[in-house]
Amino acid sequence: MLLLLSKISEATIMAQDMSKKTLVTSALIYANGPVHIGHMVEYIQTDIYVRFLKLAGKDVVYCGADDTHGTPIEINASKQGITPEEFIDHWWKEHKRDYDDYLVDFDSYYSTNSPENRHYTELIFKRLQENGYIYKKEIELTYCENCQRYLPDRYVKGTCPNCGAPDQYGDVCEKCNATHDTTDLINPYCSICGTPPIRKDSLHYFFKLGEFTDWLRDWLNNNHRLQPEIRNQILTWVNDGLNDWCISRDGPYFGFKIPGEEDKYFYVWLDAPIGYIASTANYAKDKPFTADDYWQRAEAEIIHFIGKDIIYFHLLFWPAILHGAGFHVPDNVVVHGFLTVNGEKMSKSRGTFLTAEEFKEYLDPELLRFYYAANLSHTMTDIDLDLKNLEGRINNELVANVANLVYRVMSFTGKNYEGQISEINDEALIAEVNEKSMVVYKAFEDYEFRDAVNKILEISSMGNKYFQENKPWEGVKTDRDQTQKVLTTCVNIVKNIAIMIKPIMPLFAGKIEAQLNKEDLTWADIDSNIENHKLGKAEIVLRKIDPIEIKEPEPEGAPREINFEIHKKIAKLGVDVKLAIIEGANIKKSNSELDRLKKQVAEDLKDVEIEGNPI
Repeated sequence: MLLLLSKISEATIMAQDMSKKTLVTSALIYANGPVHIGHMVEYIQTDIYVRFLKLAGKDVVYCGADDTHGTPIEINASKQGITPEEFIDHWWKEHKRDYDDYLVDFDSYYSTNSPENRHYTELIFKRLQENGYIYKKEIELTYCENCQRYLPDRYVKGTCPNCGAPDQYGDVCEKCNATHDTTDLINPYCSICGTPPIRKDSLHYFFKLGEFTDWLRDWLNNNHRLQPEIRNQILTWVNDGLNDWCISRDGPYFGFKIPGEEDKYFYVWLDAPIGYIASTANYAKDKPFTADDYWQRAEAEIIHFIGKDIIYFHLLFWPAILHGAGFHVPDNVVVHGFLTVNGEKMSKSRGTFLTAEEFKEYLDPELLRFYYAANLSHTMTDIDLDLKNLEGRINNELVANVANLVYRVMSFTGKNYEGQISEINDEALIAEVNEKSMVVYKAFEDYEFRDAVNKILEISSMGNKYFQENKPWEGVKTDRDQTQKVLTTCVNIVKNIAIMIKPIMPLFAGKIEAQLNKEDLTWADIDSNIENHKLGKAEIVLRKIDPIEIKEPEPEGAPREINFEIHKKIAKLGVDVKLAIIEGANIKKSNSELDRLKKQVAEDLKDVEIEGNPI
């Protein structure tokens, strides 16, 4: 009966329309700083889902990009003495390196500062204008007389008018998620120079978001794939009334100039999500299809993965803009929570605000993928990176359970049968394993990665129990043929584990595949038994890790202790060195800001003398 159920489940999967195109995206990271381990929750979550779909034979594309426009880019590039283009190129390379290190495998990783993004931004704007959804209105804005510039949302800070939280930006409160204008802030100040801004009129473009109230309400109510808590939150905002949305900004501004305007630019939150379309176009350059096959065809499926801090933009503005311009709206928006470390918000002072590059010095990135997967569910619940729990889960579950099963089965078969397996001897057990494997499939499909991991561990425990109960170390002496069948049964359990864990840990799964002497296993191989087959060489696939101890950073401004020795001849002269000047230091990694500071310091000190000696 179990075997029949497994066959039915597998047949159901394989009968799905695998020719339907699916586009999956992660939110666009801002090109203004490094990827940190909190960002990696989303990229790993998305990558696991995409790998699962591909493993199941789905026609899926994973697209992303750097979000590259806005005043912060322009100002920070200027501070470093480089162009905005050079600035964003630096961060694109840094981000792409981190994704590669953590095995996040984009089919297209692009930039919003691209010709494709300009094309689609102007096209969508034109269509919205033609459809009557754009109008111009003079509005009162914040203007810094000291900086002589209009201040965009992220360069005005003050107290949130909704919840009273201090030091909030001029577009959205990070505490209560309410949106507002810069002029709504209480006690505002310019975040560049600290000066209280004045109010000044300027003519701007607006999108009639309010006209989409009924459509958005219907779309939200009828989209049963959305998480209930997300749908309810967005519906509350819709029912409270939607304000029209300003989609332009005054120069100076790094971004796309609005056609026909001299000093007006598209707001970054208009062209940023259009970067999803641009990245799709980049992927389609050498393909027999275009981005329109995803974005202007109802047959395709579009799935966004985002954090809970940007749901307002992705579930109100973005679908309304797409619908108003005649584009395909997303079919699902998967929202995750934030990352805490050891139960607390990530903190630079406690050393827990770690970049992806820094964290890989403590742990193999693939193991972090496992830990995140073991904690991810289809909810907005925050994930806690508890370092002791991480160590325990890797050592007690991944190593002691999964890796242990792989090695004991493979090594015993290799040692006693030269890696040769025969036929399975327990069809009922294999049928049960296959049935549980389909539960894992459904968990992946439903974004319930935690459930998938737990079921994989359960199946591995079944394999260990079966191996232990059949005592092959005794059977090999009394009934070699029967023991070989026991091992063949165990090998097929290992095979299923390799397939199921592949979306989470592709390199780990690849090592198991090599020992199975079976490359590129897919979900179609779940109920295809490996029999009368020669295995590869048995090896330990994973070892236990040591406790992870994150060093707390030194207090800001504290001098770093540098040990050095005084030459014996100098010491004999009674010289006691209190200060040393370091010359010709070889910096490990080039840094444009550091290079600029070095030049500036040299220039500032060129005429300075200490005790009569010029520096």
